Amino acid sequence: MDHYVDLRLLPDPEFAQPHLMGALFSKLHRALVEQRGLDIGISFPGVQVAPVALGDLLRLHGDQAALTALMASNWLTGMRDHVRATPVLAVPPKARYRVVSRVQAKSSPERLRRRQMRRHGLDAEQALARVPDSAAERLDLPYVQLRSQSTDQTFRLFIRHGALMDTANAGAFGVYGLSADATIPWF
Repeated sequence: MDHYVDLRLLPDPEFAQPHLMGALFSKLHRALVEQRGLDIGISFPGVQVAPVALGDLLRLHGDQAALTALMASNWLTGMRDHVRATPVLAVPPKARYRVVSRVQAKSSPERLRRRQMRRHGLDAEQALARVPDSAAERLDLPYVQLRSQSTDQTFRLFIRHGALMDTANAGAFGVYGLSADATIPWF
């Protein structure tokens, strides 16, 4: 993780910034699925806590070869009018580190009730008593709205930027560029 590429969304009067970030993130996800050998992490340096937003900058982290290979592919087709990309650059020497991970909420009480019914042999009334509608977990984290290629359903992929650390943690990144334990440089 000694190099990076910044992808900055350009203002567009026709499309809202979260919509463009979702489209850019979807394209990146598909590229990472196609090129599974690339170990690339992501971060959102413009992330905001209040109001909750990812900002207009998506940063890709990796080694120089992986980032060069990704940027040489045509994964940005259709987004080039909406994004300004830097060349592959070296990470500044005084960078700190943080984990950028996916967070999934238990947001569907109905699904939890069905699970209770299956696992514990409860009827609908008993499951409702155990899992009321108020049991839905709500996350106050930034997210990208994505559409599943397999089910065609839209979903929110919530992203947590962990605490800053002075040392890096090694690990692997998934096809969203996120990891539960590997760090990316933060600067």
